[in-house]
Amino acid sequence: MWRKYIGPIFGDRPWRAASLEQLDRWYASILASKGVREAHRAMKIWRALFVVATAMHKTVAIDPSSGIRRKTPRPRTAVWSEGEAVRLIKGAWRMDYRGLAALLAIAWDSQFAPIDCRSLTPAQMTSTKDKRIAFAVDRAKTGAPAIGTLCKRSQRILEAYLAGIGVELFPNVPILRNRSGGPYTKETLNKDFAKVRAAVLGDAETRKIMDMRRSGAVEAMAGDVDDGALAAKMANTISQAAELQRTYLPVDPVSVARADAARLRGRTKLRSENKTG
Repeated sequence: MWRKYIGPIFGDRPWRAASLEQLDRWYASILASKGVREAHRAMKIWRALFVVATAMHKTVAIDPSSGIRRKTPRPRTAVWSEGEAVRLIKGAWRMDYRGLAALLAIAWDSQFAPIDCRSLTPAQMTSTKDKRIAFAVDRAKTGAPAIGTLCKRSQRILEAYLAGIGVELFPNVPILRNRSGGPYTKETLNKDFAKVRAAVLGDAETRKIMDMRRSGAVEAMAGDVDDGALAAKMANTISQAAELQRTYLPVDPVSVARADAARLRGRTKLRSENKTG
């Protein structure tokens, strides 16, 4: 964002020289040329940098951008069905994107964000009481602890992938790798997924891996999950402002298991509705 939007305009100017009028024209130009989402992100980064600059006594007391009302991008609503997720996983495996296939299986079951999935290491791998593979992580975005459990099918995929690597991984190196053997980055993951998605579902398909996280929540809610279990499953809080609820609703395997059970109930319900609809 700095190199693309902020630096070219404000990089060679003192922070104190930035005015509301300049920022308003800057924001409006990004809004017109790149859309609401990019303009929203650019302004978000500006304001974060202004806080840092203020701490360094490089700015005026009040951020002039506070006079600009940002347009908020519409939240994503796209979801995947279980059948589509399975087709993508199988398609990735058949196309020899086996690291991607394992990553998609983990993303579907665990509801981890893509960055958390591609960062998984052997040291984070554990198991549940019923011998299911699980991953215990701190989410990259929030630092919140999370537990991701795998179903038997996903466990078989991960085990087959690990057996095919042919080497023993060090505890703290990423497990999931692209076809060249390197760990997945944001760019290589998006590129490989786009190829598999187009091959399986066609070029017009635009849904992303991140939408699997939302899809799991939809399944769980259709299965009447309780708020505490879903919050534990997704490493979120029931209410962003409810610090007390964080204390009384810790992330634990029992809560995650309740969310998994709710997802199965919801999946059955959604299948039934789709058949009759």
